[in-house]
Amino acid sequence: MDRLKLVLPTASDEQAVWDYRAEFLENNDSMDGTGGLADADSFAGWYQKNVNNRSPKTVRPGLVPATTFLAIDKESGKLVGMIDIRHYLNEGLLKHGGHIGYSVRKSCRRQGYATEMLALALEECRKLKIDKALVTCNKENIGSAKTIQHNGGVLENELEHDGAITQRYWITL
Repeated sequence: MDRLKLVLPTASDEQAVWDYRAEFLENNDSMDGTGGLADADSFAGWYQKNVNNRSPKTVRPGLVPATTFLAIDKESGKLVGMIDIRHYLNEGLLKHGGHIGYSVRKSCRRQGYATEMLALALEECRKLKIDKALVTCNKENIGSAKTIQHNGGVLENELEHDGAITQRYWITL
């Protein structure tokens, strides 16, 4: 598995990011790990918020510093997924969000991209001196649970939140 690279978004990624967003909206999918792309009014606004979120000095109130990456297929150059790494956890993330959130566009699912994306994100976590990464998923999301397990995730417990069960996995780095 060496098909992907994680890159920071740049202004030149506008069309690719907006196409990614459109695919999720068309399929009524959740845009996890996209740094608020679902609620973005414009690419420029989303991009600036993501740049600001990388630093404790400029992160939006109520959030922890985080870095959102684009997962790009090396061969085709296609944006296949997005992954967000939170630099540390607050109380809410400790229960239900974890260090890492991610999504893969529907047209690229079931091809192993999520597993590779998570492996690459764990390398980024090491750079942030995160010793153990918490990754969570909805209990009904069997594909995500398998992705986490393939990357060394050990289920700690399950918590109920808003009528859904969140599975909490720890990955030792």
